[in-house]
Amino acid sequence: MSDGTTPTASTGGRVLLASNNAKKLAELRRIVEPLVPGLTVLGLGDVPAYPEPVEDEPSFAGNALLKARAAVAATGLPSLADDSGLCIDALNGMPGVLSARWSGVMGAGKDRANNDLVLHQLADVPDVRRTARFVCAVALCLPDGTEIVEHGEMAGRVLHAEDGEGGFGYDPLFAATGYDVSTARLDPAEKDRISHRGHALAAIAPRVAEALA
Repeated sequence: MSDGTTPTASTGGRVLLASNNAKKLAELRRIVEPLVPGLTVLGLGDVPAYPEPVEDEPSFAGNALLKARAAVAATGLPSLADDSGLCIDALNGMPGVLSARWSGVMGAGKDRANNDLVLHQLADVPDVRRTARFVCAVALCLPDGTEIVEHGEMAGRVLHAEDGEGGFGYDPLFAATGYDVSTARLDPAEKDRISHRGHALAAIAPRVAEALA
C-alpha cells in the first residue's frame, strides 16, 4: 500500500490535462507536479486526437466535467480539466463561463479582442465599481467513474488598460487584491500561489496522488 504521495499505478503516474493551451499546461505542471512526486502531466497533443465536447454548461464545474469525462472516455487515462473565467461585478458576473469567447473572436487574436471589449464595457465605470474575481473549477475523472471537482477564486479589480505581457487571457487587465500591478506582471511562482487555478489545483493534487497510488 502506497503512502499516498508517490504514484505507482499501472498508468505510470500519468494524468491527462484536457487542454490544447500550452500556457495553461505549463501552469498546471508548475503547480501539480511538485505536489505529486513522480507525476507526468500530458496534454492533448500527447494523445491521439478525439472529438472534444462543446462547452455549453452554465457553470464552470459543468464545463470542466464535460472535458474531463470526454478525455477519460477517449484515452482511459485519469483526466483533469478546468474551466475558468473572469466575473466582473459591474457586468453582473459576466463574462463568467463565456470568458474565452466573450468578443466572439476565436484564434490568435482572441485574448486581445476579449480584453478590448471588457475595457470598452467598463470605460465609464469608476475604480470603486471595477471589482471582479477570477473563478476556476478543476475536475478529475478516473477510469473507474470517480469524479472530483475543486474550486478556487482570486479577488481583485479590473484595470483601465492592459498592463504587462505575461500570463494569458485577462491577466493583463486584472490586479489581485493587495497588488498594484496586473497578474501579467507577477512572477509565475507568486501568481501560482494566489491564483484561482493555483488554489483549485492545490486542492485537487492530493486526490490525484490518491488516485494514482
